[in-house]
Amino acid sequence: MTAAPHAGHGADDLCNAGVALYERALSEGRVSAGDATAAPCLVDLGLLHPVVDDPSRLEPSTPGTALNRLLRGTRARIAEEWRIEERLTEFFEPLMHTGNRVPAAESPALRMLSGTQRINQAITEAVAEGRHELLCIQPHAGWVSERGARAAPVGLERDQAFLDRGGRIRTIYQQTLRHVPVIFTYAETLQGDNVGRGLDEVPDRLIVIDREVAFVPAGSEGALALEVRHPALTSYIATAFDRLWHLATPMFPKPEHRPTVNGVTPRQQAIAALLVEGHTDAVIAERLGMNIRTARVHIARLATTLGSESRAQLGYLIGRSGILGQEG
Repeated sequence: MTAAPHAGHGADDLCNAGVALYERALSEGRVSAGDATAAPCLVDLGLLHPVVDDPSRLEPSTPGTALNRLLRGTRARIAEEWRIEERLTEFFEPLMHTGNRVPAAESPALRMLSGTQRINQAITEAVAEGRHELLCIQPHAGWVSERGARAAPVGLERDQAFLDRGGRIRTIYQQTLRHVPVIFTYAETLQGDNVGRGLDEVPDRLIVIDREVAFVPAGSEGALALEVRHPALTSYIATAFDRLWHLATPMFPKPEHRPTVNGVTPRQQAIAALLVEGHTDAVIAERLGMNIRTARVHIARLATTLGSESRAQLGYLIGRSGILGQEG
């Protein structure tokens, strides 16, 4: 069998094989070059080096010599970091006294974030400071791509740490996510006060921490987000969430199945409401978080249930059936 490749590491994390061989080399004075095959790190780090008159054998550097050489590199890096800090301080310090005007996007109340990594970092930092309540809205597009590929939840450890601090999580999902197994895997993995509800239509993604800071999208591509810390705005956003929460149907930990009305399923009721507003199949699919083919299947079944033979007649039969008036 071929030996497993040697994992790279630094001198501060020397592997067991390297420690054992270095100790033997110090004890015996020399080891064969073949012995170092399992621990090439010793040669790379300069702890072993070829004997001048016999390259097939290796001798160790004394621990004191090796330590001083490795520390020189560490000290050089620290010195360079200090030099960078001094240059940055010299550059920014005069600018800090050039007027007091702060751009709105960088004010304490509103901050524009660019790039997925920066957005996720800001959310993680804000959640780490939270203690009481995490409110989220998760649209269908945040979990499943256009081709239906599942997207793993982001921030599982972050959310569990929040729950461990005694916080509670309330999430509103788009109803179509009811059929995505990863949602329930995520819910079952988290231990604590974590509750999810579903709505047929939801706004774009939203995160609110302790009703003090909110993150909302600032662009259609997901690469821009607005961090909101203005008390009036965060209170308004949290109140809007509360209104949606009371309209939503429980998904977990205790799911609630919405009733069928006159043979029309809850999903078909949602489609019917958009049909009577005159929306196209594409718009209906987008607003309900499904692909257009699925939307058309539901529309066809709805037409069959109501006995419709045309799109115009379907709208009339929907209105006469009373299914919209009985929506919960």
